[in-house]
Amino acid sequence: MENDAIQLRDVSRVHGTGDRAVTALDQVSLGFPQGTFTAVMGPSGSGKSTLLQCAAGLDRPTSGTVTIGGTELGGLSETRLTLLRRDRIGFVFQAFNLLPALTAEQNVALPLRLAGRRPAKAEVREVLARVGLSERARHRPARLSGGQQQRVALARALITRPDVLFGDEPTGALDSRTGREVLTLLRAMVDTDRQTVVMVTHDPVAASYADRVVFLADGRLNGELSGASAPDIAAHMTTLEAAPC
Repeated sequence: MENDAIQLRDVSRVHGTGDRAVTALDQVSLGFPQGTFTAVMGPSGSGKSTLLQCAAGLDRPTSGTVTIGGTELGGLSETRLTLLRRDRIGFVFQAFNLLPALTAEQNVALPLRLAGRRPAKAEVREVLARVGLSERARHRPARLSGGQQQRVALARALITRPDVLFGDEPTGALDSRTGREVLTLLRAMVDTDRQTVVMVTHDPVAASYADRVVFLADGRLNGELSGASAPDIAAHMTTLEAAPC
């Protein structure tokens, strides 16, 4: 659809060849509309991480097309693909991946410095304020809680003003209360700033913060729920995990 920030069409990803070939994604067609929050769930080995990697341009599909903001990724060189990811995609992972020797504001500014830009201090402080860390700008990661470190990672992902923010188990290393704080922040980014968020998670509570939940099983789409509660999401996951191989 025209309002999709990212669109996958008939995407397959096969690892290996011959008898050792493993199909991680099998003819997946899926769109992620602008300004929405999508959670991706499925049993272990269902293709969640592969879907995220293909959608974000980290991995190239074996067949099919991935389009980000109207740009089809298949024809891009590795250099152009790297530039597109740098300028239009943000990433937040379970591991915060902050540099311990740098302060919060220095960690946030790093993507701009790597891109050859000299970040304005006001720009860095503004994005730290968005994640509620104005008072922690000069603290190094060792002086921050896990939740605060993940907020710094979010600010770092947002400093380039990406079209899409991808989260790979972004609350997986956090306790439930801190995880809820980060999820509430992601939800607010969608509702207030029209950010597009795609999050892989195993947690039905985390997924319930999303507008919709997309389910994968054996590399294929296996239904979706919109505006669902955590119990409803968990019930659907139970049916997938109980399905025969």
